[in-house]
Amino acid sequence: MNQALFAKHLRQNMTDAEKRLWFHLRAYRLNGKRFRRQQPLGPYIVDFVHFGSRVIVEADGGQHNDSLSDEKRDAWLNSQGFQVLRFWNHEILKQVDVVLSVVYEVLERRGEVVGKGVVGVGS
Repeated sequence: MNQALFAKHLRQNMTDAEKRLWFHLRAYRLNGKRFRRQQPLGPYIVDFVHFGSRVIVEADGGQHNDSLSDEKRDAWLNSQGFQVLRFWNHEILKQVDVVLSVVYEVLERRGEVVGKGVVGVGS
């Protein structure tokens, strides 16, 4: 399955935590910021991204515990100018207001970032 089809599959099969977070991030609901979900970025697919601030939000389940592949992925995304915010699924499900507050603060601090494009965005 190619990356675009896999991203579509992920959008259609979101976890409960991803659904809950998407409810708050979609349609400019977080202070007018536009997020995309299950977005291909280079060799990866990120859960949620705000391109203007170059902020990525990841909803992590137990499979992400001490994940070396996540470290490699985050390093690549950081090298492209993105800040990656990771939250455990249980944090999103039980404390979504706290999660949204952290995301909002980071978006405000970073502002709109003008920078290089990313290979594979939208492909």
